[in-house]
Amino acid sequence: MNKMAISETIERAKVDDLYLDPRNPRLGRRLTCSNPSQDVILQWMLENGVLEELAVSFIESGFWTQEALIVVEEEIGRRRRLVVAEGNRRLAALKILFAACRGEDVPPRWVEIAKSVNKNQLKRLESVPFVRADSRKAVQAYHGFRNVSGIKEWNPAEKAEFIAHLIDDEGLSYEQVARLVGSKAPTVRQNYISYRILLQMEKQDEISIQRVEDRFSVLFLSLRTEGVQTYLEIDMRAEPGKAVRPVPRRRLKQLANFACWLFGHGDDDPLVRDSRQTDDFGKILESAKAVAYLERAERPTFERAYRMAGGDEAETAKHIERAADEVEEALGTAHLHKKSKRLRESTERLGRHVLQLLELFPGIKRDLLGKGE
Repeated sequence: MNKMAISETIERAKVDDLYLDPRNPRLGRRLTCSNPSQDVILQWMLENGVLEELAVSFIESGFWTQEALIVVEEEIGRRRRLVVAEGNRRLAALKILFAACRGEDVPPRWVEIAKSVNKNQLKRLESVPFVRADSRKAVQAYHGFRNVSGIKEWNPAEKAEFIAHLIDDEGLSYEQVARLVGSKAPTVRQNYISYRILLQMEKQDEISIQRVEDRFSVLFLSLRTEGVQTYLEIDMRAEPGKAVRPVPRRRLKQLANFACWLFGHGDDDPLVRDSRQTDDFGKILESAKAVAYLERAERPTFERAYRMAGGDEAETAKHIERAADEVEEALGTAHLHKKSKRLRESTERLGRHVLQLLELFPGIKRDLLGKGE
């Protein structure tokens, strides 16, 4: 009787019950020969795996069933474990994301990513799809086909194209596609509309479609914002029949502008440099003043447009809040160093800045002076 090679049955396991592969060739011979711990492997993946975009993708779209990990059951720490033979970057991204959400010590970028996760998004990532292989030898053929022959994991544009195929060519609804690919209907809808916009961009000569495909996730994320939806007059709730041409004909000029700002044009770099700026970009497009600046300026800057849209208000408030926190802490010990020249100079500098701020808020200044009398 022949044993299975790689099972066709999808199973699920918690992230903490899946183990990174200490024999993963990507780690390099020096590391694999040292029988590295899970913490060492995770740190290596964090530094070398380029995992942030994976985490953002999981937050937005979940963990698709067709991306199921391939595992073998092996001994680690004197116990049989589910060891991931294929999909270590995906597992590492999830492990670091959960660590960030628990408040553990992670790089600042991961702290920001964790802030964008809600409970429902985190909950659907707790259980990860996987298939079993009966041995590492069974996985070797898959590795050769996938990694050596050039078949690679689908990028965001390819996923969206597949969704569009299921809807346009197979006649499936958002809900049917969601069940088929293991996602959510709103995510499927957003992928479909994003791809249909890409096709509209393809028909405009001034837009580099390769740049759009390379940064498709930026397009996908930007469509969440009210500013982008309003500027392009997109209905993100449209059913497939009405979403074939998401951007109406009267807004095609705006679509060209939007593409240039998001992806660059010719030798000009994009205005939006990475996916973290998409929410702020949406805020810019909500401001008529900022939009007018973008449309008329030969080389507009993101920072100036953001200021025009009032986007720097929150950041300014954060600076002052942090300064107030620091001063509050310093007051606990400042009285012990009244003769300190350094402390006196710092206090004088702080005082000048505070006086400038109070000139901006005369009501606060009157209240404070009144309380001091």
